[in-house]
Amino acid sequence: MKKIIATNNAPAAIGPYSQAVEANGTLYISGQIPVNPATGKIEKFNIADQTEQVFANIKAILAEAGYGFENVVKTTVFIADIKQFAAMNEVYKKYYPTESPARSTVAVKALPLDALVEIETVAVK
Repeated sequence: MKKIIATNNAPAAIGPYSQAVEANGTLYISGQIPVNPATGKIEKFNIADQTEQVFANIKAILAEAGYGFENVVKTTVFIADIKQFAAMNEVYKKYYPTESPARSTVAVKALPLDALVEIETVAVK
């Protein structure tokens, strides 16, 4: 059985998808870009600040579903410029200081709204 997860503390979906779906004790969070949910806009222009906003969005969705970063088992990072990997990674490791989840990082040509980073997340209780 699946449950749709939605919160006003993260950006609304900009297409035909859910912020997150929970099924059988696993939470699947759609890729989050650095949109401020209060304004609906990207307000940060460097990769570190955008990554912080992405994690704020992920945190809000995790909390809405009753999960935390300690429950995250897999992430996929999409980055618009692989040369900015180190700066993104500095922020990323603040959220997973120990027992980091499995991760893939993929350089992409472009992201929605010209974001510099997008992160999708899977968490398990």
